[in-house]
Parts: sequence; structure tokens; C-alpha cells
Amino acid sequence: MMKVDNEKCIGCGQCVKDCFPKDIEIINGKAKINNVACFKCGHCIAVCPKDAISTDEYDMTEVKNYNKDEFSLEADKLLNFIKFRRTIRQFKDKEVEEEKLAKIIEAGRFTQTGSNMQDVSYTVIRKGMEKLKALTFESLKNIGQYMLANLTPETAVYKRYAEMWIDMEKAYKENPKNDKLFFNAPAVIVVTANSEVNGALASSNMELMTNALGLGTFFSGFFVRAAQGNKEIMDFIGLKDGKSIVTCMIIGYPAVKYLRTTPRKKADVNWK
Repeated sequence: MMKVDNEKCIGCGQCVKDCFPKDIEIINGKAKINNVACFKCGHCIAVCPKDAISTDEYDMTEVKNYNKDEFSLEADKLLNFIKFRRTIRQFKDKEVEEEKLAKIIEAGRFTQTGSNMQDVSYTVIRKGMEKLKALTFESLKNIGQYMLANLTPETAVYKRYAEMWIDMEKAYKENPKNDKLFFNAPAVIVVTANSEVNGALASSNMELMTNALGLGTFFSGFFVRAAQGNKEIMDFIGLKDGKSIVTCMIIGYPAVKYLRTTPRKKADVNWK
């Protein structure tokens, strides 16, 4: 429940103006939250000039007051940071600290979600990496064999992927260091959500945090394909009812150093 401290409230109406579902009104000079249409977005907590609003559903000690030095970023530096990010497939033989993984998840947790669903979940795999690899390589091999046995003119374009997955599994079986799927990275975070958009938005912020921590990552679409319909993999990561796998972040310390950004296509923009 959202609550107003009437001793602090000055009835300025800032919370009323900023409440999208219109669940707040001013009565006798004080804000009153009806808690009917409210979906706990917290805008009223953030906008109140007197810190008069709280909730008993979340941890209020997480709330931080704004100050420019800690909260502002220069736009050009942020843009350069985004431009400089690279997908990493070379990792050092070095464990990733738990506190850094926790901070990456924090970046996902505080990402916006539609209707404030907060429906994104995270599975962190470190000790279970070998199990995850075995399940994933086996699944991709089986998918590849099925595709090759059932090729049609429409699916022939995927033949190279089928052959690649079979070869990858064979190489891994011969030598576990031949890991062309997880690239011997020490950690994986699987992001799941009810809404794929929410999971994707969280994953994007998580990648930025990964880079800010001096780590590297890439999003494994092959893992997502391997997990589709695979009960063993879904049980292993603890996939909850109603959720789907959105991304798989392979994480570690980069064993490669990039010296510059790369070019991109011109933006496809339609100004009206």
C-alpha cells in the first residue's frame, strides 16, 4: 500500500499531477492515495518535495535522494560508451566476482517494465556451467540432425546452422576446451520474463553495467534456440510458469582489447 505522511505533506499537488492512473487526490489540503488504480510505479515517492510518501510493499531504504554529482551523465560520454561496446567471445580464465554479477542484476531490476509488471527473473550459472554446456550442446546437435533429415526448399537456408551445431557438439565432446558456444566463459545469466520487451530492456541495461564493471558479454541466440521446448534445460534454469527465455548473457573478463569504435549503417529515420 502507498501511504502519505500527513505531518510532512504540504498539499502541493505534485504527486497528483504526476500520477498516470489518477489515483491521488488532494483532500483538506493533504494528498490522499486511494490505492485502487495504483500500480506502484513510485512516481509519487520520487516527485514529493517533502519525502512524505512511502510504501510497505518495497524496501524504502533503497530510495536515494538526487544529487547531480552521483546521478548525472554527460550525453557525449554516454554515447561514446555505447559506441565502444563490443560483443566479447574471448574470455580470460578468471572467475567473475559475485558482487559484480549482483550489480549487473541490479541494473536489470531497476529497468522500466510495462505497467510496472517487474516480471523479469534471472538465473545465474557458475558452478553449473558444465551441466549447462552438456545440455545445450546435446540439444543443438539434436536440432541440427532433425533439420538435416527434414530439409525443404524453404528450410535449406538453415542447413549451415544445422551442420555447425553438429560439428560444435562433436568438437566439444572431443575436448571440452573446444567450446564454440560459451567460449569458456565463467558465468551465464539467463534472463526470463512474462513480457519479452521487458526482458530485452532489462538485458540492454545489464549489458551496459557489464561493460562499466570491466567485464564483457555476448547474447547467445544459439542457447535460446537450444532451450526452446527442451524440458531439461528449462528445468535446469528453473523457468517459471508464464515466463519465457528472453536472453542468455555469457559473461567474463575480456581476453581481447579493442582500440576504437566500429562503423555502422546510417540510421533509418523518417522525420515527420
